[in-house]
Amino acid sequence: MRRSLRAPALVAALVLALTASACSGDDGSGGDSSPEEVLAEAKETFDETSGVRITLHTDDLPEGLEGLIGAEGVGTRAPAFEGTIKVRYAGFEPDVPIVAVDDVVYAQLPLSTGWSDIDPGEYGAPDPAALMSPETGFSSLLPATTDLEQGEQVRGGTDNRDVLTEYTGTLPGSAVENFIASASGDFDATYTVSDDGELREMVLTGVFYPDSESMTYTIGFSDYGTSQDITAP
Repeated sequence: MRRSLRAPALVAALVLALTASACSGDDGSGGDSSPEEVLAEAKETFDETSGVRITLHTDDLPEGLEGLIGAEGVGTRAPAFEGTIKVRYAGFEPDVPIVAVDDVVYAQLPLSTGWSDIDPGEYGAPDPAALMSPETGFSSLLPATTDLEQGEQVRGGTDNRDVLTEYTGTLPGSAVENFIASASGDFDATYTVSDDGELREMVLTGVFYPDSESMTYTIGFSDYGTSQDITAP
């Protein structure tokens, strides 16, 4: 009789132990690491990947201001980029096919045939290939961020299988200039990092363009390890 009473208690204890273990293993990218350590790992992961799919958008480019609205494509370690960018220029907002490789940016401009060499700075946009550089690209913003704090954990990715953790901090305009050359003042930054150390999203808010209000760019990263041979057109 004593054995039959002990068995349910033992089963219950095992269930509780397994549940506690599962919860403690679901801490995500934070765990016992500091925010600085997590972002350092995310930078290393980004800098070592062969390629990554990038999306960028803003919903609040001030009316009448010329600048970058969006982008989508693949960046590689070459560094190189192939995709499209959307800019507001001379009253138009075209989606422009872009290839950036070997320090040259090629574009299929509206109302023209073939590919042309362009200076993306004339359109308020960066060289997208340069944004893959460890020294001047997206990942360079991570160690430049101060006042870091860990935020909430959420589920995301395919079928919500990934544990994602948010980190917030402050960026100086001098760091953001590599993204938008006219950036000034301090910027609010929010980074979302997966439990395996991948930077999945960054949200930057501040004054990107002269004589304009604060606005936000959201940049997403996915498909780490992508391989794509990008060559001049």
